[in-house]
Amino acid sequence: MDESLNLSSFSTQLHTLKLDVLQASALASNAAQPVELDQNRVGRLSRVDAMQGQAMAQANVERQKILLTEIERALAEIESGEYGRCVGCDEFIAIARVEADPVTQRCIVCATKLEQS
Repeated sequence: MDESLNLSSFSTQLHTLKLDVLQASALASNAAQPVELDQNRVGRLSRVDAMQGQAMAQANVERQKILLTEIERALAEIESGEYGRCVGCDEFIAIARVEADPVTQRCIVCATKLEQS
């Protein structure tokens, strides 16, 4: 474990982020409900707009699920003492990178290599 990482601070930040994501997921889940196809209530174009909104909400729900998984993984890594290590090279990730994205799993070098492949 990198001694210069303030694990308590990151843990608090991750727990706060988790609560925010759970609240956002609840709101997005409501927006992702099936679109009512009542033409007497809304016109065809309004219904298409509603269906597009529903599709975007469903994609947002999926992104929220992925983020929750990443948050849980990061919290588990804090508990195990592995937080802040790159999954690619097992070196410590730069503190500035972890501060910018507390769920990051890769150092900048490994992230760049992954994006280029």
